[in-house]
Amino acid sequence: MTSTPDTLSRSTDSSQPLVPLLEERWSPRSYDDTATMTDAQLDAVLEAARWAASAMNHQPRRFVAGRRGTDTFAKINDNLLGFNAAWAFRASALVVGVLETTTEDGDERPFAQYDLGQSLTALTVQAHAEGLHVHQMAGIDAEGLRAAFDLPERFLPYTVTAIGTVADPSQLDEKAAEREVAPRTRLPLDEVVLVKE
Repeated sequence: MTSTPDTLSRSTDSSQPLVPLLEERWSPRSYDDTATMTDAQLDAVLEAARWAASAMNHQPRRFVAGRRGTDTFAKINDNLLGFNAAWAFRASALVVGVLETTTEDGDERPFAQYDLGQSLTALTVQAHAEGLHVHQMAGIDAEGLRAAFDLPERFLPYTVTAIGTVADPSQLDEKAAEREVAPRTRLPLDEVVLVKE
């Protein structure tokens, strides 16, 4: 595991102590475009996603993963929208999170979004344990990704996750650099938890 320089790490102001992998997790946009991800690291994050909890164990999630410099990475990067395209190309890898919306027989997979979210959380925690950082994106061209990878209709590209080594925010434009170092915030716990006894 590699360590993140102190100037590039960001912790929470959590009201309760959290395990370090959750305390230190954040979503950078500034990645080191010289850093690479090994086969073992990519396999580890995808394996973590594979073993995430799944409703009724249906596992309605699939992944398309490409490391920078590959055709797969280029196809994914070409289907990022707006602001995402301005920074994600520096990541070491891009991973498309795909929903299996129905089975081959046409049965609906109603918990596919929930399952994909769980698997990407596991991927994120594993990546952080590997000394990497993750940024998940919804600004994607789903139909473009479907066409690029010849996915059947029942598979819906839903998110793209950038994975890499965090770098100094000075390489970003001014607005993005400001967001990169802004304090991390969340709604207060008593606003998030509607009932607690």
